[in-house]
Parts: sequence; C-alpha cells; structure tokens
Amino acid sequence: METISTVAGLRACVRAWKREGARVGVVPTMGALHAGHLSLVQAARARMDRVITTVFVNPIQFDNADDLATYPRTLAEDGRLLAQAGVDVLYAPTAAEMYPPGFATRITVAGVSAGLCGGVRPGHFDGVATVVCKLFMQTLADCAFFGEKDFQQVQVIRRMVADLDLPVEIVACPTRREADGLALSSRNRRLVPAARQAAAVLPRVLAACASDIAAGGDVAAALLGARDRLAAAGFDPVEYVELRAAADLQPLAILPPGTPARLLAAAWLGDVRLIDNMPVPPQGG
Repeated sequence: METISTVAGLRACVRAWKREGARVGVVPTMGALHAGHLSLVQAARARMDRVITTVFVNPIQFDNADDLATYPRTLAEDGRLLAQAGVDVLYAPTAAEMYPPGFATRITVAGVSAGLCGGVRPGHFDGVATVVCKLFMQTLADCAFFGEKDFQQVQVIRRMVADLDLPVEIVACPTRREADGLALSSRNRRLVPAARQAAAVLPRVLAACASDIAAGGDVAAALLGARDRLAAAGFDPVEYVELRAAADLQPLAILPPGTPARLLAAAWLGDVRLIDNMPVPPQGG
C-alpha cells in the first residue's frame, strides 16, 4: 500500500491506473478505523480494480471546536489496518492541502440536509458536501462507498452527485454493529464503561419503535415513547427521534402504504453524541 498526501501525487497515481483500464473505488473516512470502515473496504475490493481509502478529519464539517479537537486521530494504526485489508492507496492530505490559503467555496445541498443532523449542526452538511466533492475530484473515483449509519449524509451526497452530474456511483453499505446492537462508530471508544453499556439501549429502542410503527401504531406516540425510553436510560439530550421517507427524508406523520421509511435518532451520553437509524418495514410486513 502506498501512502499519498498531495493532490498532484494522487492524481498521477490514479491516471496511471486509468490508462491501464482500471476501475477505481474510494472509501472516504475521517480515520479511527473500525470494522465498519473495513467492511466498506471489503465491498470496494469486491467490485473495483483499485481501492483508495481517504483519512482526513475535515475541520469545516465540525460545528463544535471541542468535538474537532477530541476526534480520535490514529493514522499509523489506520494505515496498518488498511494495508492488511488490501487497500492500494491511503490518501491522507493535510488541512493545508485540502484548504489552501484563499479557499472560499462551499457546497450547499438543500432539502435532504434540512432537519435531523442538519438542524442541530449548522453548516455540517455544507462541510461534508464540500470535502466529499473535492475527494471525488481528487481521486477520480468511479464508485464511492459509504455506510448507512450516516443515512442523512448518504442522501446528501447522492443529491449532490445527481445535481452536479458528478461521474461517480454512490454505493451505500449496511450498518455494522457490535454484538449488543450498537452501531460501530469511531466515537464509541470515547464512551466510559457505564455509558457504553447504556449506549446499547439506542438500537433496541429504535428497533421496538420501528416495529410498533410498522404494525400500525400511532407514529407520534411511538416517537414520543422512544424519546422517553432513551431519556430514562440516561441519554441527555435526546436531539431527535424522527420518521422520514427514505428517498428524500421528508417527515412522515403516518406510514403510507408501500413507502420506504427510515427511523433516525441522535442523542448524547455524557460528551459523546451517538446517531443511529433503522428501516421501517411496510405495514403488515
């Protein structure tokens, strides 16, 4: 595996691959890699001739300076894991390489970025869309692989790619979970033992809420009950528990027959913010 930190070096490498007819996949990450990230790498290896994994803690998508400062950075260990996983290139640019002096552009994706994480983290998805667009241009990737744990992020990126006619296919891969159901996340390592135990309540509450709604239960009552159960387990604050249409993330007050829907939540345990989501089966399914 080669490690590259400059746009010029990366493009020279990828252009050589493309002259040979190789199809290139990219797995964008912020590092602190876990099995969920590696499952994306595996999916990319299965489909593509060459795979790039990017590791860049993107400062412009953080709305909280403390969160940026404490975000885990483990580049040496990340490199070891990626080499073992068969990645061809680890692309690890510096902030100055990504945002040189005079950088003044932001990409805003309306609609799917409204509410949910976009509502409580102002500017977050502008930062995500901007850096992801830059990574697509820098890697010249044919396909990009993302995890469904960040479901709103995936929908924002899909919308951006469609609207800007970017020549990259977005592949969304299922959320990977711990044995107790907690979605894998780089932030999980910051949970103290008691909080880590409490964190497993989140997927259980979402699964029960999704089942209730799918069975015809009142949506508003189900969502309120889920919030109350999370609060009782020690989550504070519970930022949101919402039912949205899967395709465009429009809020749903009822579950229309045949409409793919998603239950999404974000809540804090101490100073760690956790997110999760689950599909809601069609009524009667």
